[in-house]
Amino acid sequence: MILNSDNIPFVKYQGTGNDFILIDGRFTEYSLDVSKMCDRRFGIGADGLMILKLTEGYDFEMIYYNSDGNLSSMCGNGGRCIAHWANALGLSNDGRLLFYAPDGPHEAVVEDNWVKLKMIDVQDWEVKSKDVICMNTGSPHFVHFNASNSQEDINTFDLVSWAKGIRYSDEYQKEGINVNRAVITAENALSMRTYERGVEDETYSCGTGVTAAALSYAIKKNLERGEIHVSTRGGNLSVTFEHKKSGFVNIWLNGPAEFVFNGLY
Repeated sequence: MILNSDNIPFVKYQGTGNDFILIDGRFTEYSLDVSKMCDRRFGIGADGLMILKLTEGYDFEMIYYNSDGNLSSMCGNGGRCIAHWANALGLSNDGRLLFYAPDGPHEAVVEDNWVKLKMIDVQDWEVKSKDVICMNTGSPHFVHFNASNSQEDINTFDLVSWAKGIRYSDEYQKEGINVNRAVITAENALSMRTYERGVEDETYSCGTGVTAAALSYAIKKNLERGEIHVSTRGGNLSVTFEHKKSGFVNIWLNGPAEFVFNGLY
């Protein structure tokens, strides 16, 4: 294995506006300044960086860093993007992949620019109020449903100031939490915005957040199974699931993943 810090090859991907730098770490180990690479003025610019590595028993392993340079928990849109890239690299079996991520094994199915990602089972959650549910879908999420159900409100709402008050509260400051504001727009349909820890700002989309919002909606509506359509600032995703006594199983996050460009850093 060669340690290299010059002319690092990278690929840029985005999934509903959630953008990532991807590094092929199968055969070469690179010395990376993740925060600088993710900086939108002095680097490539991204919400996070992922390294694709080989690991026994899986098609690949996903190592994920937030844009602040710290190793992080699962990223749903990142998982869909790296699965699409792994398929392009020839690592899949007819578009099907099994990979290891920060929260454990995941399956993915790649169909052109559409990627279906199987999420971890969710057995525990906390209903904090009629409008707030907290759960871990690979990353921890605080989901707040806007009682006014006003589409105009969620688009003009000062999300960052409000979310920072929750993320940096005594309860969540140490470990951090992703903060989501959601509006029910129709039956089985949501619109939402997300503030992500590690990025410490709003992102255009968050896959684990979309999953948390969809499952929170299912809890509110007592749904046993179904498909929830979720609109984010960066595009549309859907979540399918089954709700059993043990919790939520067979959860799939579905949406586009697109190559943007590649280069040398």
